Amino acid sequence: MTFSIVARAVDPGTGEPTWGVAVASKFLAVGSAVPAAVAGVGAIATQAEANVAYKGLALAHLDEGATASVALERLLEEDERRDHRQVGIVDVDGNAASHTGSSCFDWAGGRTGSTEDGAYAIQGNILTGPEVVEAMEAAWLASSPEEPLQHRLLAALAAGDEAGGDSRGRQSAALLVVREEAGYGGNDDIAADLRVDDHAAPITELKRLLDLSDFYLTASTEAEKVQVTPEIEAEVETYAAANGASGFLAWVATENYEMRVAEDLSWIDRRILDIVRTPK
Repeated sequence: MTFSIVARAVDPGTGEPTWGVAVASKFLAVGSAVPAAVAGVGAIATQAEANVAYKGLALAHLDEGATASVALERLLEEDERRDHRQVGIVDVDGNAASHTGSSCFDWAGGRTGSTEDGAYAIQGNILTGPEVVEAMEAAWLASSPEEPLQHRLLAALAAGDEAGGDSRGRQSAALLVVREEAGYGGNDDIAADLRVDDHAAPITELKRLLDLSDFYLTASTEAEKVQVTPEIEAEVETYAAANGASGFLAWVATENYEMRVAEDLSWIDRRILDIVRTPK
């Protein structure tokens, strides 16, 4: 009922290892059941007749030092319905393992592989055919290591969808990516945690949400920063006043643009400046 990719890579901006899962399905709120990941530990997708207990169990095994293949072996040996399960796991060091039970509905299968900065496990069931996981693997291998993991995962997911995806149709998709201190304000490890629970084009919608997440929840790069001159400061303060704010920084807080404007207003993201300068 589902196709997914689980992977580890190195974040191009920080050089830190990153883990993530992207998944889509003709199933309501697939993100509530399939993906789990912990920074510095690993990531897992559990699907087909998903055993959601696998998520906590696998991450515990990985945290105790098990490799992806050992963690998978432990999950399966304790589960009488292992033949109905499908699982993909990537561990802390970038080893990958995937399992497709013999009782999973056709077409069902998966692929694993490694790259210089990590590894991937791709799997799916009730697919239109093997071309789905083949397309996902090709898209993953063709993606640039200079791209953030969330964009690489989403590209692979989209390729699988374009190749046929779930043979029953489309309904939901999800993306979960973790890296140490990657979260809002650096206070947790969530680099991206997005879900589309019920939508006619869930992967397209997931891409839209990821673009918004990049804008609202990531900090401006040096190339995106415009130094605020007295003229620009006067311009943005005039804009804020015209929009009923007590000051430009108050408007920034109201619009949730804090990651895109300096606290002392020494610089402003060029896209925020475009918003100010674009007539409504």
